[in-house]
Amino acid sequence: MIPFGYAIRNLFRDTKRLLQTTLGSALVVFLVMVAAILNSGMTRVLSASGSPRNAILLGAGSEDSTLRSEISERAAGIAESSLAGLAEVAGTRAVSPEIHQMTLVSSGSSGGRQAFVRGVTPRATLVHRRLVVTEGEFVSPGSIMVGRLAWKRLRLPRESLQPGRTLVVEDVPLKIAGIFAAPGTVMESEIWMDLNDLRALSLREHLSCVVLRLTEDSIADVDLFTKQRLDLELAALRESDYFAGLSDFYAPIRSMTWLTALLIATGALLGGLNTIYAAFSPRIREIATLQAIGYHRGAIMFSLVQESTLATLAGSILAALAAVLLLDGLTVSFSIGSFDLQVTPWVALVGLGTGVGLGIIGTIPPGLRCLLPPVHSALRSPT
Repeated sequence: MIPFGYAIRNLFRDTKRLLQTTLGSALVVFLVMVAAILNSGMTRVLSASGSPRNAILLGAGSEDSTLRSEISERAAGIAESSLAGLAEVAGTRAVSPEIHQMTLVSSGSSGGRQAFVRGVTPRATLVHRRLVVTEGEFVSPGSIMVGRLAWKRLRLPRESLQPGRTLVVEDVPLKIAGIFAAPGTVMESEIWMDLNDLRALSLREHLSCVVLRLTEDSIADVDLFTKQRLDLELAALRESDYFAGLSDFYAPIRSMTWLTALLIATGALLGGLNTIYAAFSPRIREIATLQAIGYHRGAIMFSLVQESTLATLAGSILAALAAVLLLDGLTVSFSIGSFDLQVTPWVALVGLGTGVGLGIIGTIPPGLRCLLPPVHSALRSPT
């Protein structure tokens, strides 16, 4: 085997080429890490938003979106009195009738933005167990409560969404009663208001859904209830299955991020091949000399791969540092919520693997071009 120091010395023979390779690979790795962070963040928030202990009653035919669902208001009372497997807290059954709506929200001094508004009753805390009021108090008639990430979704200063301030929902000013957190869920970018207030504001006569907290994971009884009460036109889903369906719905978007990163990586790889070809071409005689003194072609190729991989790994480290400094903790919004970007060990591993792949794949074609000519002709090469 060729000593490792040989690859290191060759790496610094041309500092300009080393800098070009390192920065080019850093850019590619960074873009791949961005795709990985976005995909893992969206998947994480959607998978964490639904509880397997919760069931959702939706309008039949609207199982893919609570925003399109409409069910009779009496469905909540009928389900509460008919189902035996519902959880209870202090004698109150965990049944939450809700209205979900995308509507225009503004601070009054700025243009409005679409936000997810949820109309609830105090019973919502019985089914949404991750919700914690961190400031102020729970929503009451004439007021609203905002998620801790709502200010980022609305692109407003954080101070404008503090308790006591006012938000305009569909031209109606409402006082902010409190701020809530629901770690890892899409609810953190929502706005909650009293169920009757939202019903009057949106001129709706129907609910969007009823969320039930079950004593066991099975929803067989709930599903049987929807089949028996055909007059209510209901469908039942486990809450975790509902959000899994949403994750599948957003799969094409996640695929597009990977495809974009792959196309950019391919373009950069082709450019890198030209750079490595130009770097290896003057070394044909040197490589032939190594063969002449007894080194096998495999050992020489391995040394060339080491040389390039060191440069791309340095680029991977730069990309990881950039991702931590620029992306970690950044909040990204999509149609139904927001999530914080996290540079997880898996993301770092994806970046490391990309750097190694660039070093190996980018070296093999130019390396073979230098190794394949016969030794006697390569020794007479003018380059």
